[in-house]
Amino acid sequence: MVKLSVNINKIATLRNARGGNTPNLASLTDSIINFGADGITIHPRPDERHIKRDDVISIKKIINNRVEFNIEGYPSSDFLDMVLRIKPTQVTLVPDKPNVLTSLEGWDTIKHKQFLVSIVNELKACGIRVAIFVNPDKKMVKGAADIFADRIELFTGLYANKLLTIESYVKCSQYAYNLGLEVNAGHDLDLNNLTFFVNNMIFLKEVSIGHALISESLLLGLQETIKRYKKILK
Repeated sequence: MVKLSVNINKIATLRNARGGNTPNLASLTDSIINFGADGITIHPRPDERHIKRDDVISIKKIINNRVEFNIEGYPSSDFLDMVLRIKPTQVTLVPDKPNVLTSLEGWDTIKHKQFLVSIVNELKACGIRVAIFVNPDKKMVKGAADIFADRIELFTGLYANKLLTIESYVKCSQYAYNLGLEVNAGHDLDLNNLTFFVNNMIFLKEVSIGHALISESLLLGLQETIKRYKKILK
């Protein structure tokens, strides 16, 4: 079964819109786990426009090893200090600049090989699984293997927005598997496009879904939405 990691950034965005602590991020994280999520994903950004530094600590306590904890982010010195202190299950490295709205492309793992390899080694030495966010491009997948990453996370925004067909993702996932890499996927996946994607991706280990899942839960409710995603992923 493909694992579902729920990205809770949008819950924090809603809370921050009014200040205070409504909705309560810690309480909803606990509920998401109880509703069947296999993991929790956060992407703390330098401007703290959704996840704040204090949230990272409280979320770690709520998870308490019940499910996997995935922290995404650009590997700045501040980010690395944080994840090495928190020690999540997985760190997903993304190439985002500080001011971008959301992740819109993967790493050039060839151009940034020397930068990434030392970071990957440092994280793995602390027992943290490392995933590299990449476009579905075999050269970038090979680059991820060459820097000793454990996994890739395929950027699925191109699939969701019909800019690339599923074949590119299937070929890259097969190639990654042959190189010894496990495969995650994320970005713009939702209840409408996930079934076809998952049914064709036999080597897929995990999807990270946040914006669509939280948006869909406004109509369906959080528990029912997670239930529907889990049904697809089985």
